[in-house]
Amino acid sequence: MSESNTAFLKRVRSALDAAVAAIGGEAREGQIEMAEAVANALADRHHLLVQAGTGTGKSLAYLVPALVHGKKVLVATATLALQRQLVERDLPKIKGALEKELGRELTFAVYKGVGNYVCLQKMNAEGMDPDGEVLLEIGSLEKDAKRLRAWVETPGVSGDRDDAPDVDRRVWLANSTSGRECMGAEECPFGSQCFAVNAKARAQTADVVVTNHTLLAIEIVDSHPILPERDAIILDEAHEFMDRTTQAVTEELTVGRVERAAKMAKKHMPGKASIAFDKAADAFAEALTDFAQDVRSDPTKAGRMPELPSALEAPTRKVKEAAAAVIALINADSEIIDPDSLAERARVKGATQEVLTTATKLLKPGHGQVMWFEPTFSTLYLAPLQVSSVLRENLLTQTPVIATSATLSVGKSFDSIAASIGFVVNKNSSEDEEPEEFEAGEIDPANVQMLDVGSPFDFANQGMLYLPKHIPEPGRDGPSKEALTELGELAEAAGGRTLALFSSWRGVEMADEHLRKVLKELKLPIITQRRGDSVGPLVDKFAADPRSILLGTISLWQGIDVPGPSCTLVVIDRIPFPRPDEPVMAARAAEADEAGGSGFMQVSLPRAALLLAQGTGRLIRSIDDRGVVAILDSRITTKRYGSILLNSMPPFWRTSDAKIIKDSLKRLDVEFTEQGL
Repeated sequence: MSESNTAFLKRVRSALDAAVAAIGGEAREGQIEMAEAVANALADRHHLLVQAGTGTGKSLAYLVPALVHGKKVLVATATLALQRQLVERDLPKIKGALEKELGRELTFAVYKGVGNYVCLQKMNAEGMDPDGEVLLEIGSLEKDAKRLRAWVETPGVSGDRDDAPDVDRRVWLANSTSGRECMGAEECPFGSQCFAVNAKARAQTADVVVTNHTLLAIEIVDSHPILPERDAIILDEAHEFMDRTTQAVTEELTVGRVERAAKMAKKHMPGKASIAFDKAADAFAEALTDFAQDVRSDPTKAGRMPELPSALEAPTRKVKEAAAAVIALINADSEIIDPDSLAERARVKGATQEVLTTATKLLKPGHGQVMWFEPTFSTLYLAPLQVSSVLRENLLTQTPVIATSATLSVGKSFDSIAASIGFVVNKNSSEDEEPEEFEAGEIDPANVQMLDVGSPFDFANQGMLYLPKHIPEPGRDGPSKEALTELGELAEAAGGRTLALFSSWRGVEMADEHLRKVLKELKLPIITQRRGDSVGPLVDKFAADPRSILLGTISLWQGIDVPGPSCTLVVIDRIPFPRPDEPVMAARAAEADEAGGSGFMQVSLPRAALLLAQGTGRLIRSIDDRGVVAILDSRITTKRYGSILLNSMPPFWRTSDAKIIKDSLKRLDVEFTEQGL
């Protein structure tokens, strides 16, 4: 190690001590090891994959070396909760201590997509577009609209949706715009006051910018700069990055999206082109509604489609041609100078261009794309089969990437998650193989260090893993009678204090019905997630009442942090393999099979292992936590792949003995009850 690197590591260690003291914590071995690895990656400009178990303090382990290094760093998170933790808690707490330690001012900022900020031009425009007309049609929304305007007129507000008063989604849509529909600060009369523009300006000069996976993914895939320039990228919650990237670039075409664009064109550009677009939208709506009814009556027609069905091909083509005519008309008209009219045209063009682009791709899907139809909301989707190659080319060769999460390994190996993000792993080179060439300044995606710094928690002593063998393998109709009985007995032994995670809504509904019946006499509060529920309030309610039971599906498997007696039992109904009708995962598995590999081992099992690791990770959230994880799926002990799943989870003490588990839960319940918890 060079003398300069040694000095840099000393400064990082000293700064880490100062930051840990500032938050009232204490140094942890894994945190120190991770901070040094991040420092080396920043100094040497190589990639780093680091698994840091719960309790490591990974946010400080990457923020401190990034700030000491003095280069501009972009931190991308998957969840709003972590984004808030970084900008509202972690960075403000350590800022003063690190400024004193480093002898310079430190800055940080958060940057989100344009649609997360109020659009002043749209809010103050004289004429209303279709988004605003909804507010006139639904009078009850007027109060929300007035509250939002009053907030915006308050000096010093951010314009950020997360800071704004809680208003109906339709009110927000009427007063915001997307990046595609924005006319640009140069043309906009409110350009100098624009909340989104000012947020981006603050981010341009900040040492650390916090953003989300989706915005970063769109920038990478489109090769179009959205975010500030940076010297390194830190991907937190990196196990989700491939899925977030896939979601971000998945094309969607709905009746609502087409009709909205057509209405905007008809209002702001009356004439033959907009009339034709409106007629095409009506025909498309009728065709999609009929097709949805057809699919609902014959489920075999659901799922992946190699091409658009004949019933949808002609209506989609008409939409494409009509949208193209509107765009051509806008592009040919350069005489408009009124700012409001220019803004209206920009929104029409953005909305119409989005419809045109998606319709064009659906009519001729490219190789490596997956198309499907979702009948519940009558939506056509087109997604890329893989995103690893574009991430490798547009991200990993351009910037050092530090990817971290509590769960990055599958069966002790990083290869699956690394390959999904685009890192080159296990590359078998031969003498005949041409070495990959990189332009000056580019980074080799194979130059990646992989590290597991463990966790400060003693999982074997703090937690037990219950693997009952008497429960039959799960079927398609939701949890078995035996599984529901076991859930009820476990929850009763724990005195509530239960987070039950299900892989389907059917499972949640069946568990709710069963527990309300068998636990009726105990009067334990049962909190049941419903479709569309926001996760935050559910978790707050669960944490506030230690004797409650929370039942939920996939959105509760990750990112839920409830330390203490409220969560002493985590029950998982089944191994969370991707559903056979999940189009993208099924297509990826089929591609692996066709290439001579195993779709199950390469796609389905790694996905299930990471989600299972996340779900079981909800139990131990602090050094004092104790409890039980119960997996009510006997396949984890009877199938050969079970060892891979078990090796991906925290190393709890394992047993199949129901009496040991239930006695332990009863003792914990008595202990907590005596403490008034």
